[in-house]
Amino acid sequence: MKALIETMARSLVDSPDDVKVAEVEGEKTTVYELRVAKGDLGKVIGKQGKTARSMRTILGAAGTKAGKRCVLEILE
Repeated sequence: MKALIETMARSLVDSPDDVKVAEVEGEKTTVYELRVAKGDLGKVIGKQGKTARSMRTILGAAGTKAGKRCVLEILE
């Protein structure tokens, strides 16, 4: 899952070296924290949050297939 998020984010941003994904394991849920460069934040979120929503949908589908609940948080 972590590699999936990194791949999606790196393909969207101008500085792919600044993309960092942290994985926080919970009891029933895994939270993935995505950090990008300040200038690339808008590209990851997209107009009206459509890009971020799409990334969350893909992550949710992949998580369901793996039998996990996954949440994506985009941090500054």
